[in-house]
Amino acid sequence: MNARWSARITAVLGAVALAVPVSAAPATAAEASGDALTNLAHLDFLLDETTPPAGVPGHSTYRQAEEPTLLAPWTYADAREGGTFERVGGGPLDPATGDWAQGAFNADDNTRAAVVYTRHWELTGDPDSRQKAYELLRTVAYHQTTDGPSAGNVVLWMQPDGDLNPSAEPIELPDPSDSGPSYWTARTVWALGEGYAAFVDDDPAFAAFLKDRLALSRGAIERDVLSRYGQYDEADGIKVPAWLIADGADATAEAVLGLTAAVQAGDDTSAIAARRLAEGVAAMASGSTRQWPYGAVRPWAKSPAIWHAWGSQMPAALAVAGDLFDDDALVAPAITDATSFTTTLLTAGGPDNGWNPSPTDRVQIAYGADSRVQSLLALADTTGSESFAQLAGLQAAWFFGANHAGARMYDPMTGVTFDGLQPDGSVNRNSGAESTIHGLLTAIALDAHPAVAARATALTAVQARVGLEYIEAEDAVRTDGAVFTPESSWTGESSWSGNGLTLQPRQSARWDLGTSDTRRWIEPVVLTTPGERTQSVWRGGGLLSVTGPQQGVSPTPGALLPYGLTAPVSGTDVRVTALRGELTLDGLIVRPWISRLVLGGDAYGELVHSSAIAPQRTSVGADGVRASVTVYEADGSLVRATSTDGEVSVVIPAGGFAVAEG
Repeated sequence: MNARWSARITAVLGAVALAVPVSAAPATAAEASGDALTNLAHLDFLLDETTPPAGVPGHSTYRQAEEPTLLAPWTYADAREGGTFERVGGGPLDPATGDWAQGAFNADDNTRAAVVYTRHWELTGDPDSRQKAYELLRTVAYHQTTDGPSAGNVVLWMQPDGDLNPSAEPIELPDPSDSGPSYWTARTVWALGEGYAAFVDDDPAFAAFLKDRLALSRGAIERDVLSRYGQYDEADGIKVPAWLIADGADATAEAVLGLTAAVQAGDDTSAIAARRLAEGVAAMASGSTRQWPYGAVRPWAKSPAIWHAWGSQMPAALAVAGDLFDDDALVAPAITDATSFTTTLLTAGGPDNGWNPSPTDRVQIAYGADSRVQSLLALADTTGSESFAQLAGLQAAWFFGANHAGARMYDPMTGVTFDGLQPDGSVNRNSGAESTIHGLLTAIALDAHPAVAARATALTAVQARVGLEYIEAEDAVRTDGAVFTPESSWTGESSWSGNGLTLQPRQSARWDLGTSDTRRWIEPVVLTTPGERTQSVWRGGGLLSVTGPQQGVSPTPGALLPYGLTAPVSGTDVRVTALRGELTLDGLIVRPWISRLVLGGDAYGELVHSSAIAPQRTSVGADGVRASVTVYEADGSLVRATSTDGEVSVVIPAGGFAVAEG
């Protein structure tokens, strides 16, 4: 999906808008009934009808002869005056043909919109959502290639007249888009699996069709991906599973969601693929409470230096699969992701698009925020632990104003979810299909968890935040090293955060960390070359010796990775002297022993997380605020619960956390 967003950034300003009526529906939509947060008005507006030409080789759908018209959401919706929107396709429009360089509709959004309407129908019984789920699942099936060497794979783009566009501009990978494993094939499995589970009793004939089409795409995954089950590659010295869809635990996780739903509904033929794919996702767990990426399940097998919020439903898939197969080994990495990494993410600023490995892409979008919410709620449902429901409430509050802009990103009155939150606090007020879909997926999940919804909607402002920070290497207050500018910020497998700093033996640098009431872990982000060794001494942090790992399957030789110092820093600055080899630094990740997030609004919410090596005493709560305080171990198990009318002193276990609710 990052390729689509990149293409959108470069193309949107020059795109010609389609001549369709400007939306008035979201601006005037009736308030959602009762206390429900889900409002489908804007997604309804994005939907349009198209009639593909008959007899296209390799593409067909359920009852196509009797029902030739398909339903699909437009990819983008650009903001216009008066709170209205105009539907727009991907890339420039060719006025002569009516085609967009990419297309008007795409399989990624069709599949996820189908999940929205399916889940809403299952939750509420709404007949309109049931009909739209039916129509969208027919469209999902039409995108599948049904025969030939690419059978089971999926063409991504469709033009307004229903013509498929296998090779979009700019080029998608794979190109043509049905020629290999892809995110859109994984999401097709997600939609078909949940669709089959929903329709199996309601419409057995349609469910049988969906099961057959699920088997078609599952067969492609078995042919192209699971044929390597049990095999491992090495990427920059890290052992990684070779059986992930498009080398992604993120893509694979979304397929697991569909397969597990189908198995739960009686499709035993999907069980082996579901379990094996889940095992691949679990194998991407990495780091620890004190080592980057802090227990996160990483998304991309070809780089140990990347984590991104969008598509990060890996813990959700592991929680569901672990529950289905009664396998604690699948659930355990999801728990660590939640208690160690997600707590770090929340206190550092929220669901950033990319830590690559430094927090280089701090744009935040609904896809990322929703993926975190879904994962936490799945863990809450699987484990029964209140800790994950509490974290889900804090994360879901992002949609209602508890973000660094103080902006409501999803509006239950209109069903609009804005397209993005920029690092400077400005909001991209377009509202395309992806953002709308993921805002609604969170709303549906909250409607299914009303206690979490009540907390999330009452927390509308960030009052305080102390967490992971990043210092650029070139911001050293004193150095005799050389500052340089990389030829490109993207290395092929990671990103430079800005300029870099090189230190030759006996050269040094010093950075000002600012004051802190807690010790801090320091992780220099170092560029290494395969086989080359560097040594440096860090005052208070000990000796750092790094040997560049072998490239393996990673796209480029050399790795840009964080390396933790052996001891925490307690002062206001950090100093390094190079001893051996050329030390090339991107910057310093600075992580306090005690991190904190305080949210306010109509309620009070506080998260305190420890990355310390031993239990730490700290205060929780605020003067004049009556709150309940719960303290948890690093695995989310309850240590202590108490009530307070103000600040209270608590002991946080090593790697544990506390939540205050008032």
